[in-house]
Amino acid sequence: MTERVGVITMKGNPLTLIGNEVKAGDNAPDAALVANDLSEVKLSSFKGKKVIISVVPSLDTPVCDIQTKRFNQEASKLKDIVVLTVSKDLPFAQKRWCGAAGATAVKTLSDYRGNFGEIYGVLIKGLNLLARAIFVIDENGKVVYTQLVKEAASEPNYEEVLQAVKGDAHACGCGGQH
Repeated sequence: MTERVGVITMKGNPLTLIGNEVKAGDNAPDAALVANDLSEVKLSSFKGKKVIISVVPSLDTPVCDIQTKRFNQEASKLKDIVVLTVSKDLPFAQKRWCGAAGATAVKTLSDYRGNFGEIYGVLIKGLNLLARAIFVIDENGKVVYTQLVKEAASEPNYEEVLQAVKGDAHACGCGGQH
């Protein structure tokens, strides 16, 4: 499995990600995740719809809480777009968080027993947590936008994600800085 060293940091300390980088233009890799009711959900089951995959280390941390609440708020306004939050949190913890946060528009899925992290290249080596990242997938199952947040304690660029889902963003998530 590919290791990418120093791609992200946590509180300034470099971390290693396991897995190949998923890029805009790639076919979205399929992965099996676990829903709050312990049923298996395959990402391929959302083909035919636009999907935002919001990846967080843990819903029980402040920045992940803020990020997921923000995407829940945006999801309630977006028509025909599925918003998923993926973390290594157990499905029970995700369900509890959704209830406490009143999050009903975003669907939380757990990678606690899966390989989403490796398949999408966001598994943090040694911590068994997922890096903060966003993937936007079009109706045909193509990745149209990615954003790997460089500092794990920082929030993503929400506006860029929302532009991407509407079809008018810079696909690499670099904020237009090349």
